Amino acid sequence: MDILANYGTTLILVAAFFGFLMAIGIGANDVANAMGTSVGSKALTVKQAIIIAMIFEFAGAYLAGGEVTDTIRKGVIDTSLFAHQPEVLVYGMMSALLAAGTWLLLASYMGWPVSTTHSIIGAIIGFACVAVGTEAVDWASVQGIVGSWLITPLISGIFAYMIFISAQRLIFDTDKPLMNAKRFVPVYMFITTMVIALVTIKKGLKHVGLHLSNGEAWVASVAFSALVMVGGYVYISRKFANTVNDEKDSRGFTGVESIFSTLMVITACAMAFAHGSNDVANAIGPLSAVVSTVENLGEIASKTSIAWWILPLGGIGIVVGLATLGHKVMATVGTGITELTPSRGFAAQLATASTVVLASGTGLPISTTQTLVGAVLGVGFARGIGALNLGVVRNIVASWVVTLPAGALLAVIFYYMMQAIFGVGVSA
Repeated sequence: MDILANYGTTLILVAAFFGFLMAIGIGANDVANAMGTSVGSKALTVKQAIIIAMIFEFAGAYLAGGEVTDTIRKGVIDTSLFAHQPEVLVYGMMSALLAAGTWLLLASYMGWPVSTTHSIIGAIIGFACVAVGTEAVDWASVQGIVGSWLITPLISGIFAYMIFISAQRLIFDTDKPLMNAKRFVPVYMFITTMVIALVTIKKGLKHVGLHLSNGEAWVASVAFSALVMVGGYVYISRKFANTVNDEKDSRGFTGVESIFSTLMVITACAMAFAHGSNDVANAIGPLSAVVSTVENLGEIASKTSIAWWILPLGGIGIVVGLATLGHKVMATVGTGITELTPSRGFAAQLATASTVVLASGTGLPISTTQTLVGAVLGVGFARGIGALNLGVVRNIVASWVVTLPAGALLAVIFYYMMQAIFGVGVSA
């Protein structure tokens, strides 16, 4: 208790730095989830992708990031076991941030697309087991989270498969693909806009003081999505008004893919927003626990509000990571798993965004890395198993397996370092 009183400000500042480091790692590694498919399909250049991601990642983190933070902060471990030694919880959460951030930065430098959620949860479990014992871990909660890691790639894969097959049958496998693209792509625009509008209104805007009922949220989302659909139809009709040749040749398919390139920009924005809303929790959840415990002089509250500066700090860190190291993992995911065209990339992105937004809205932390890989695999399966680079997929899965124990081991090392630097309090 005396430790928190004597070193409170220092602990918060150090924890904020570690949280910022973790957020940089998230931005550097998980940008591939938001933008890798856009760049791989050549719908966006690397520079364009980073600019778009910077804007929408920050918006997602600031507006909709509070829902998942609760689960990361309090759902994985039983914080009541730290009531007599709150400084242990503070050290542990700081160690978890530094451990996960270190691993993510290393993985990003190497170009490995790993799970930030695996990293931070593995780190939290690692410190809890050595600090208090295995009873500190809420294994039922962990089982639910691990279950979601298995289920969400399957869900996103099915979504992507269905979206891509629908595009094949409604547009590409018809006599007049360009004409049918003009007809059906605005519908895809409507669906995509609905996904992002609903999470913004229902889960995001409450953080800035705007509360709408469920019915009002749906009405607003439908209205906005309808506007986007109409605007998309007008834009596509004008862009291809003078197209004479609409047969099943390269010209027709090129025109269709160029329409999907436009749509990819929308899905890229949606994916960046969804990613920001979900993954910023990995950085700010433990930081929020540290700030709350220190400011309450050791009292571990069951429910606390997130300090106003924590969400922007996480958002800025993600942006810095995107702009510096993001291109390395983007290259791995965008071109490594399978050959992507704008239509294929769109199917994978929309499926991933929908799955992540759904998970973020229910407060369940998932791995966007695994969700995206599941979606890309779904697109690949729709084209046949030969379209997949199974060697790359195998390497990606191997990096996932290493991530959780790496986070746990680093957290244990950093936890003992924290104790050595700041000391250990006396139990009450």
